Amino acid sequence: MTGCQALSPWSKDTHTPPPPPTVETLPQPSDKPRPAPSRPDTVKRDVDFPEAEYASLKKTGNAAIKGRLGNGSLPAGSSRRVSIAPVTSYSAEAAEIALSGKPIESPDPRAQAYTHYANVDANGNFSISGLAAGDYYVAGKLGNKVVISQVRARSGRTVSVILGR
Repeated sequence: MTGCQALSPWSKDTHTPPPPPTVETLPQPSDKPRPAPSRPDTVKRDVDFPEAEYASLKKTGNAAIKGRLGNGSLPAGSSRRVSIAPVTSYSAEAAEIALSGKPIESPDPRAQAYTHYANVDANGNFSISGLAAGDYYVAGKLGNKVVISQVRARSGRTVSVILGR
């Protein structure tokens, strides 16, 4: 395999692999998932991840959201996808900070498991299905500004939203 040479981890005088690592040598997982490191200028979250609030939410269903980011032509710097997150005390704090124009620290990975994404076409249109019924924040970036709208998705129905300035 030309160009893919690798050095053997084995010593030169033996043809036996080293022993596998033991449990004691492996890193131990922490009790709580940690969010990814944030930039130094980010706003720290005041609301801890509300496990019970998220445990009551369904991750999928038969509701849908369709919409448009902007007025039909996307300005430079606009996002090419929108995020759809359930309305919770945790996401409400993030939405408030994002709308103020400040960056917020990365979300807890457990919250990300409930966030959905939809691609945005060249005209700003997007659509997503398979959502559980409930209230959602639909968010995107229009130029250099974050835009967020709160919508209520109903089982078996499609709700429309326009994210604008």
